[in-house]
Amino acid sequence: MTHTFPSARATVRLAAGAAALATAVALAGCSGAPADDRTVLTFFSWSNEETMTPVIEAFEEENPDIRIEFSSAPPVAEYISTLQNRLGSNTAADVFLIAAENKTNLIEGGFVEDLSDEPFMDVASEFNTATYAGPGGEAYGLSISSWASGILYNEDLLAEHGYDEFPTDWDSFVEMLTTLKSAGVVPFLESWQGFPTSLGSAVGLANFEQGGDVDAQIFAGESTFEDLWTDPLTPWDELIADGVLSPDMVGLTGDQVRDEFVGGRVAMITTGPWDVGTIREANPDIDFTFAGVPQEGGEPFFTGAASPGYAINTAAKEPEAAKKFLEFLASEEGVRIFQEQTNDMTTTSNYTPTIDESLEVPFQALLDGKFYLPMISWPKYQDALYTELVAQIQLMAQGQATPADVGAALDAKLAQESGE
Repeated sequence: MTHTFPSARATVRLAAGAAALATAVALAGCSGAPADDRTVLTFFSWSNEETMTPVIEAFEEENPDIRIEFSSAPPVAEYISTLQNRLGSNTAADVFLIAAENKTNLIEGGFVEDLSDEPFMDVASEFNTATYAGPGGEAYGLSISSWASGILYNEDLLAEHGYDEFPTDWDSFVEMLTTLKSAGVVPFLESWQGFPTSLGSAVGLANFEQGGDVDAQIFAGESTFEDLWTDPLTPWDELIADGVLSPDMVGLTGDQVRDEFVGGRVAMITTGPWDVGTIREANPDIDFTFAGVPQEGGEPFFTGAASPGYAINTAAKEPEAAKKFLEFLASEEGVRIFQEQTNDMTTTSNYTPTIDESLEVPFQALLDGKFYLPMISWPKYQDALYTELVAQIQLMAQGQATPADVGAALDAKLAQESGE
């Protein structure tokens, strides 16, 4: 599926790449103040405490009768499983994130409130709202930004080995990877603990070139995952089989990959806006910029989507306080604070973000609609298909599955979920 932003000033970060176990942090006024008689609003996110504290503090200052009790779990699988368990035990927070991977379950299960008539939804872009809409167009998530992830490269390290410009075609990209590896440089790292940017961009281009609606055809029985995925995955499978890239990527977290880049020990990684601030702070001397992922037989492409939306629990203990919180998150001040904390490319109509210079290329990709995330394009069964997808690409990286096997496994999982 391709995307057009109606008025967009785009983007986001796919929430923090936190790799720690779930944290539950009660922020009593975010200042260590003891509990009091204020209304307690619970909030569960996959953004961490460091990211959300300034937002929460500003909300509490504007709403002195409410305090937020915050908890988090890292994305994606751990957050979703934790939320699912809490919903099942009726202990879920008043406000939580609705993501591409769990939106159908939350909406069809009746766990999230319809926000269609809430005035704060008016500032959200049509694309972001549609991403978390129900079958009748109902709005279930307030998504204030979008994101695109690509390759972040160390300019000086590449220049040392003769590359003053980043290659845009696949053969030149592979040549560069091989040259760097031969020179003793780790050329490329990426976490394959979740769905990797490299594969998302490759499948995204294939989908784009076939009209952008291949996922819809798959779910309609007019195409298959095996047909769509085999060719795009093959070049990456060959890089691992040839030893250019390491299968050990399946064991790396996003934070570990970022830290290797900060330390100058790897030339390229895949990431998005969420890591820019951390990298600049950790190593102010490193010069880096983003590029699209080169493709075999096509132009560079990005992985991307609307950011997770903020949803209100239908069983919320404090539904009015929850609405006030989303109203603040959608306000100019709320969007500004969040954007400054995250480097996200926000898409609301009431605030124009200042985009970090390193993000100009992915920002343009969002505006051009040259990004893709399968979980957004899948109309249902996102959680089951995502789990199967990650398991299969990890097997592929370890030489235990072929690209065709990955697609065939997704076809089998879809058939199973559909009851066929």
